Amino acid sequence: MNAAAPILLEMRSITKEFPGVKALADVNLVVRAGEIHAICGENGAGKSTLMKVLSGVYPYGTYDGQIVYQGAETRFSDIRASEHAGIVIIHQELALIPDMSIAENIFLGNEPRKRGAIDWKAANRMALDLMARVGLQEDPDTLIKDIGVGKQQLVEIAKAFAKDVKLLILDEPTAALNEADSRHLLDLLRGFRSRGITSIMISHKLNEIEAIADQITILRDGRTVETLNIQDGVDEDRIVRGMVGRELSSRFPDHTPKIGEVFFEVRDWNVRHPISAERQVCKNESFVVRRGEIVGFAGLMGAGRTELAMSVFGRSYGVFESGTIVKDGKEIVLKSVADAIAHGLAYVSEDRKALGLNLLDDIKASTVAAKLSKISRHGVLDEVREYQAAESYRRDLRTKAPTVDEGVAKLSGGNQQKVVLAKWMFTDPDLLILDEPTRGIDVGAKYEIYGIIQRLADQGKGVIVISSELPELIGLCDRIYTVFEGAITGELARADADPETLMKQMTSTKKMQTR
Repeated sequence: MNAAAPILLEMRSITKEFPGVKALADVNLVVRAGEIHAICGENGAGKSTLMKVLSGVYPYGTYDGQIVYQGAETRFSDIRASEHAGIVIIHQELALIPDMSIAENIFLGNEPRKRGAIDWKAANRMALDLMARVGLQEDPDTLIKDIGVGKQQLVEIAKAFAKDVKLLILDEPTAALNEADSRHLLDLLRGFRSRGITSIMISHKLNEIEAIADQITILRDGRTVETLNIQDGVDEDRIVRGMVGRELSSRFPDHTPKIGEVFFEVRDWNVRHPISAERQVCKNESFVVRRGEIVGFAGLMGAGRTELAMSVFGRSYGVFESGTIVKDGKEIVLKSVADAIAHGLAYVSEDRKALGLNLLDDIKASTVAAKLSKISRHGVLDEVREYQAAESYRRDLRTKAPTVDEGVAKLSGGNQQKVVLAKWMFTDPDLLILDEPTRGIDVGAKYEIYGIIQRLADQGKGVIVISSELPELIGLCDRIYTVFEGAITGELARADADPETLMKQMTSTKKMQTR
């Protein structure tokens, strides 16, 4: 990035309030043309709110302060106005329609026309050109639901190019991507930079920020803390210090495991795809969990980790073919989620917003939702016990919310995740399965959630952690299984686990035992 490059964007003294909450307080941001500018901060720091102000999601008049873009003050009335100016935002939850094609999504609301009718031949031709610019090799008639998340992200960027983007805003663009897709996306951003396109990137993946950003602006509690120039030798520890306001000597709490005997075992587990019966998603998989043990599952996206977990949790995924579950020395049969809960299993989904929470509920209702019978008498909910239970978990997990009557939709990602954990802890499980428990969560909240997981293990519970972040598995888990194409390919004790060994086992069908 050229330090003498002209300033493209200035946000001056931006203040944004919601009822009872000041989300942004006098925030300033300066972005130069052609740079990649990262915005970092803990969950709830105001990053996404600031970008929604910039892009017109929160229109002029709903905030205080001034936005100067390309040398002139702008007052966007809505997102269409910002897009007309060349500012395009790609939200973490992608705005694509699954049952429409790639070309239809790219030009939705912006379709090329000929004699008043949509010219689909031109649309497909233009879509191919835009797809080539982002490295997406697909038929433009392919439905969005038939491509992976990484390719869907590329479709969103192609949409931005269809709108003649000058400033591209990406909110957690790699949160749901595997390592290969993440690298491809970062390489794309570097290519955009070389062509003079400016990018603003919000991310909790500090290694990616360090690798790609030119400037980093840090927000904390809705205020600007500082802007760092990556050329000054900024590293992850320096970014963390700015985010949390203190040194964080370790990303993981100190922990001495208290591991007991095997109490949960899955033997020869076979499951087929729910739609394509010829496709086997779990292939003769076997694993064990000991009391007090944190067990990791590592694998590339599509390896079958989530499919294994969901199928074990009451056959909630796929078509069960064969296999045995043994708990406390006795075979158990789990034909439904209710069976799984009754036998002491809990499952925290990787998608907390779609599958973990009802965003219309408050903290109180969400906390007790998985086991209402625990606080009901003769089928009638005891509201006093409901409040007491939710308040106890809010306090113990340090969930940041004024009361348990607060709607979960208003909480930051880290605090939503704590509510999901509370919901399943309330069921008193013996085995807690956590699927991507820290996805989209800042480093400070991650530290707190790691501590919660360790405390659960110390209570004698078994914990399974599925994660795409290898450093997380190595730092948190006592033992790690690797999964490739629906089969368990290896098993490593923490002392033997390193990224290279894990990656080798995650990309090979050859089964290894290196425990």
